[in-house]
Amino acid sequence: MNLDALYQTGFQARCDGNYSYAKDIFEQILRQDPLNPNAKWQLGLVQGFEGDFDGSIDTLQQVVNANPGHTKARYDLGMTQMMLGMQDEACENFRIVLSQDPNHEDAQRQMVYCP
Repeated sequence: MNLDALYQTGFQARCDGNYSYAKDIFEQILRQDPLNPNAKWQLGLVQGFEGDFDGSIDTLQQVVNANPGHTKARYDLGMTQMMLGMQDEACENFRIVLSQDPNHEDAQRQMVYCP
């Protein structure tokens, strides 16, 4: 199976709540393509869904550091931070998302919680 097909399989597994299988798939992709930002982003989401919030933040931060324009990963990093009470960090990420995509409706909605 090529990496795109693997990604779609992992993405669907995540959407279906089959986090263990999704995690295995994304890790398999990252073994073949360690810099794959979307597989790493999805892995970070799975970590959060499984309750590994520190791991999720670390993984999402890695994606954002390596790919500053990855607004989806940055938004999800902000959401995870907000959920964990890291309001200042979350708001900064929402501001960056909006500077890159002023029409990002989800980030716009989150700004109501930012000073």
